[in-house]
Amino acid sequence: MYIEKAQIVANLRSRGLDARADWVDTALPALVDTYRNAALLQTLGINPAGMSPAYATTGQE
Repeated sequence: MYIEKAQIVANLRSRGLDARADWVDTALPALVDTYRNAALLQTLGINPAGMSPAYATTGQE
């Protein structure tokens, strides 16, 4: 599953973690693969199940 980076940034900012939000904003792509980044999301205290999924397009439409 993918989630939008903006959701992660907003979650961190709402918890007053502005420095972490800034890092996420520069380090991660616009769509974050929750499987590949599971450990990072856990470290940041992000629960992907509570966020709206985003869907990546392949460009072959």
